[in-house]
Amino acid sequence: MKLVYNIVIHLYHFSIKLASFFLPKAKLWVNGRNQQLIHIRKEDLDSEIIWFHCASLGEFEQARPMIERLKLANPPQSNFNKIKIVLTFFSPSGYEVRKNYPHADYVFYLPIDTKTKAKQFIHELKPSKVFFVKYEFWFNYLHELSVLNIPTYLISGIFRDNHYFFKWYGAWFRNQLNSFTHFYLQDNHSQILLNQIGYKNTSVCGDTRFDRVADIAKNAKRFPLIEKFKGKSNLLIAGSTWPKDDEIVSSQKLSDFKWVIVPHEINEKHILKVMETFSHNKSVEYNLADHGHSVPAEILRYSEANEENVLTADVLIIDNIGMLSSLYNYGSLAFIGGGFGKGIHNILEAATFGMPVIFGPEFHKFNEAKELIEFGGAFWVSNAIEYKNTLKLLNDDEVLKTASQISKFYVQSRVGASSKIISSINW
Repeated sequence: MKLVYNIVIHLYHFSIKLASFFLPKAKLWVNGRNQQLIHIRKEDLDSEIIWFHCASLGEFEQARPMIERLKLANPPQSNFNKIKIVLTFFSPSGYEVRKNYPHADYVFYLPIDTKTKAKQFIHELKPSKVFFVKYEFWFNYLHELSVLNIPTYLISGIFRDNHYFFKWYGAWFRNQLNSFTHFYLQDNHSQILLNQIGYKNTSVCGDTRFDRVADIAKNAKRFPLIEKFKGKSNLLIAGSTWPKDDEIVSSQKLSDFKWVIVPHEINEKHILKVMETFSHNKSVEYNLADHGHSVPAEILRYSEANEENVLTADVLIIDNIGMLSSLYNYGSLAFIGGGFGKGIHNILEAATFGMPVIFGPEFHKFNEAKELIEFGGAFWVSNAIEYKNTLKLLNDDEVLKTASQISKFYVQSRVGASSKIISSINW
């Protein structure tokens, strides 16, 4: 199986190289690894190198609370002023956005998981502790870390019944888990699954993303133009939307709400498509409080907004990166994109501000979505009719208020995983 794995890794590497001639993201993936120099400054070799590896942006948001607590909090149980943080990404969508992250001393692409590359990287890095996030399992890296007896932890880990570790053919894959010093897990079911196959070095600490979104809420940025745009209206904030999400959101409108649309992609072609969608659908918008009265919408790009034209706009389209997590502070209701594709985006960024969240049907891989639906702070829809009915429900002030309180309490009651993990580790 080891031979098969290494052959597959080499074939994958070759296919990405081939795809790089046609696909921009694949080109970034290849060039980033070709151009990167792993060398650590000589003066940093006397420091304690802590390595965090994330697949992409979502996993980075789970690592971030721990990184910032280690760098900024300076826990007394260790000489933390000498630590250096190394952050690696597998995906270009993670690396390209966070390559200048200020709380990491080094940010790299993770070299491809061959035996040679893994050994070179780890021997150059000389980490004292390693943290993999959620479900990153790279055989050659884990093997080399185990050989060198370097403490390796999985944080915000989550395991499911259909994972290959728990299949009849999963023995070789299960052996990879021997490399982990400890598993810090999101839920009890993950712990049960690991315990059943003999791994008792587990703790249920929760998801570190709750710490991250709580930090966002405490330090939310102000946007004066958004405040002007909002005025005395309520805002529905549609975050990380794709075309199908935009179609659903644009089909219905509450009377006292304005829209803030934050597309997942902000290239010019996509922004124009979003504007076209809302412009096209404005003739069939429903003012639910007035029983179906059509309301024309004025659509404005944020890059073209000023203190005058935001006063007359109904739809504000955010055409830049970095605003969304703080924008939720201004909203009364959120629609989270991705639920009509591969899966919903981050709902916790909205929930932390006490916002009910709506999303499409692809949410079943996300525990927070299932739990928040059960508690009454989230709602899922599969078409425009269900979306209209959900808006009618939330048009009741008491229902909206209760759902908002549920969302806020849900996040607040789950904060603390990062501190639990840090305090349990022997630094």
